[in-house]
Amino acid sequence: MFNIVLLAPEIPSNTGNIVRTCAATNCRLHLIKPLGFDTSDRELKRAGLDYWHFVDIQIYENLDDFFQKCHPKRCWYTSTKAARRYTDVTYEPGDYIFFGRETRGLPEDLILKNLEHAVRIPMGGEIRSLNLSNSVAIVLFEALRQQDFAGLLDEGKFGGAYETAR
Repeated sequence: MFNIVLLAPEIPSNTGNIVRTCAATNCRLHLIKPLGFDTSDRELKRAGLDYWHFVDIQIYENLDDFFQKCHPKRCWYTSTKAARRYTDVTYEPGDYIFFGRETRGLPEDLILKNLEHAVRIPMGGEIRSLNLSNSVAIVLFEALRQQDFAGLLDEGKFGGAYETAR
């Protein structure tokens, strides 16, 4: 339903956690090099658990390669420098939501070229940023909420003793 784009992610466990989030939400994951890890990295695989086969993961050599191959209709660029809150925009199925590397975020020139589609997660105090995998989940679940969580299960089920007691 949505496309998560990670530009030069550095920490394997963050990307592994994002793989798991994409698996749970039926989202495609786009990884743009350079990657701060090898895709066979043990930490990356462990964080994604056994969900790798549920996710369509595309890897690109650089940002130009991504745009040449994908031709996205609408992109959202997350940045601590953006003026608009992530909850103040309307997401549409198929949107691409960009996140930058853990230590620097997205390049400023990319944000400046796309200010009308730049969004931020409000934070207080002296905090520079949130964890990358948490940021992906926060923005993605707002986009999914706006779509009434289409295609996702609304109700869990209990097993064992609870089911027999009902």
